[in-house]
Amino acid sequence: MPRKLLVLGATGGTGREVVAQALGRGHAVTVLVRDPARLGDHASRVSVVVGSLPDDTAALAEALRGQDAVISALGIGTSFRSHGLIGLTMPVLIAAMQACGVSRIVVCSAAGVGDTLRSHSTLGRVFARTLLRDIFADKKVGEDALRASALEWTIAYPTLLTNGPRTGNYRAAERMTLHGAPSISRADVADFLVRQVGDHANVRRGVIITS
Repeated sequence: MPRKLLVLGATGGTGREVVAQALGRGHAVTVLVRDPARLGDHASRVSVVVGSLPDDTAALAEALRGQDAVISALGIGTSFRSHGLIGLTMPVLIAAMQACGVSRIVVCSAAGVGDTLRSHSTLGRVFARTLLRDIFADKKVGEDALRASALEWTIAYPTLLTNGPRTGNYRAAERMTLHGAPSISRADVADFLVRQVGDHANVRRGVIITS
């Protein structure tokens, strides 16, 4: 069933895959972006609202109006500094969604954030506690706010992201034991995220996904 979706982080690697796959499934897509030029080939096929989070609350409200769900692939790219992006944005997003009557949100996080650290491989735990420590701590702050809200949330925790193709062949579970350096393509992550919009089996659940 086609839905109206707001995609956040639409110009990032995973976000671009989300937009492409959502359009491919017939959904009507709105994006909130700072630079529409970075949307590439999809720019003419989506509704564009220009703004940045967490500061542009008016733009966020405009983008949320009339939507059925939100998919968030927000992130800081290749930086190891979070600048508090998720922790600052999530309370603003929660309040805006509640004000606009939008209850469904699917968020892309990362394996190793919060309780998922216990499921990670030894190597994954090392990275989570060192290079990715600030980014993961920021994600957890935002996710704690989301978990405490009344929204119908699903949080996806993918392992190491690659630029491989969509295979549809991946594992998804609240808990699993990971070994070595597990990975999953951004395209498969997008497949999972978009599917959650119409699947309420994982509402108010965090799900680890990996190939």
